[in-house]
Amino acid sequence: MTFMKQALNSAIRAMSHDDVPIGAVIVRDGKVIARGENMVQLRKNPTLHAEIVAINRACKKLGTKFLDDCDIYISLEPCAMCATAISLARIRNVYFAAPDAKGGGITSNARVYDTDKHLWRPTVHQIPEYADESAQLLRDFFALRRKKSKNGE
Repeated sequence: MTFMKQALNSAIRAMSHDDVPIGAVIVRDGKVIARGENMVQLRKNPTLHAEIVAINRACKKLGTKFLDDCDIYISLEPCAMCATAISLARIRNVYFAAPDAKGGGITSNARVYDTDKHLWRPTVHQIPEYADESAQLLRDFFALRRKKSKNGE
């Protein structure tokens, strides 16, 4: 299974606890060392995005604050907070499936890495062959959320 597919599986797990379906996988030397899924609703914490969860787990597992020999695979373009966390962790490569025109922090909206003053810039790659699958998870999730809201659930 590809690393991006594993990130998408983590996104599906996020839906199981009513979180926005975004997942992340951190890879080192061709092996998954940490996974993350959005846990904002589950833990009632607005900072627990999939990338942050995965970074925390990877740092704990490796006993380090820098992940400069690691790559991260994410089902959706990271927001500005997560893009900054990725930079602070010094992750080498960022791979994402779907762009996020509204909240994206790398290629869309905030464009965090475009400033000369940014300390660490990972290499960024979009993997478009997974963009539709990621976007569909998000559309389905928000359609269900709107339906529940309309029905008073």
